[in-house]
Amino acid sequence: MGIHYSSIIDHPRDEVFAWHTRPGAMRRLVPPWQPMRVIAETESLADGRAVLGLPGGLRWVARHDPSGYDPPHQFVDVLSSDGLMTLPPRIIGWWRHTHTFADAGAGRTEMRDEVDTTVPGTALRSTFVYRHRQLADDLAAHRDARQAGAGQLSVAVTGSTGLVGTALSALLSTGGHRVIRLVRREPVRPDERRWEPSAPAPDLLAGVDVVIHLAGESIAGRFTEEHRCAIRDSRIEPTRRLAELAAGARVSAFVSASAIGIYGYDRGDAELSEDSARGDGFLADVVADWEAATEPAATAGVRTVCVRTGIVQAARGGTLRLMRPLFAAGLGGRLGSGEQWLSWIGLDDLLDIYYRAVYDEAMAGPVNAVAPNPVRNKAYTKALAATLHRPAVLPVPSLGPRLLLGKQGARELAEANQRVLPANLAELGHRFRQPEVGGALAHELGHDPG
Repeated sequence: MGIHYSSIIDHPRDEVFAWHTRPGAMRRLVPPWQPMRVIAETESLADGRAVLGLPGGLRWVARHDPSGYDPPHQFVDVLSSDGLMTLPPRIIGWWRHTHTFADAGAGRTEMRDEVDTTVPGTALRSTFVYRHRQLADDLAAHRDARQAGAGQLSVAVTGSTGLVGTALSALLSTGGHRVIRLVRREPVRPDERRWEPSAPAPDLLAGVDVVIHLAGESIAGRFTEEHRCAIRDSRIEPTRRLAELAAGARVSAFVSASAIGIYGYDRGDAELSEDSARGDGFLADVVADWEAATEPAATAGVRTVCVRTGIVQAARGGTLRLMRPLFAAGLGGRLGSGEQWLSWIGLDDLLDIYYRAVYDEAMAGPVNAVAPNPVRNKAYTKALAATLHRPAVLPVPSLGPRLLLGKQGARELAEANQRVLPANLAELGHRFRQPEVGGALAHELGHDPG
């Protein structure tokens, strides 16, 4: 029982081992399709412990065994108990996980995971395939940053508890960067600062090198007057005030979230780049004003980037989280005619784009954060069904989204037709982890594409 899994990581052993010691490492390694979340990361691979949250309030406690600690060659964790809510996971019997790192020559590392447990290896394989791929890709992103001359940076992040913010903060901290979370409540951790969007404190950005602004009301939902106001009010003025503060603090870069909604909800088969004209509709108006709100930073000479994000593919959030149960039950299908273009981006590729915006001085202005291969809705439907090994033969009539989102919401969200290309990233020679939608879905859902 258990599993032995190994791979060659194209990075030196000391670097690979050190990555595991940094904050954010466990968050980067927990597969997104699994029903668990990181409650607390270990403070030491020698004798600390990590806590994972499971459904129903249960806890998985991983205790590091001092007798198995031999840096940079090995560390070991075992399943432990601490209170009533940690007892049920121990029904599996036992779990001892040995992580070993061997010099493979030419600056490479052979990383081996050996798990002694009652759990069958077939049930664990997808987890370790994901972990090794994630580690290799994250280390490649950090190497790109170093080769570009980026040192250890202090990065302030708004929206750090959201889907993108949580993952991005973990990626940055595993690269040795200091993440300062700007929160709208009283700080409870050393890495948090109180941020009042309507009146940020003058010293909010003291000691900060780069600002990443992700906060904003979710656009999902019926486009009622109240919802439209919340979308606008959470973006325009808070962005302007933060940009003004960034201008005064003279940070090196101000990176703001944006959206491909600026191109309008129906552009047919036209290929859209950052130079394309803005489109029509509520979201196009909001995004145009949102990007304009960053101008105080740009005018002051701060390198300013607006990350125009496509439809994010993430198992833990967004449309994929909503559609996965439906498709898994064999009830998924194309939306309407299925001919509308879907400009998508894998979550980890989106993180890499934000990361690059932090350090690459050649990146400025609007950047389309989309994969280089947009697909029609019917092709996306086919890819998702194949990944989950389910049929997708039941088309969704247009009436369905209109009942859920209202006429305007359905038109601008569910039925949007935008063929957006990452022209500026292509010019920079940017490397995508998952350029094809099938690979992105397989990585997020832990399945091999059919």
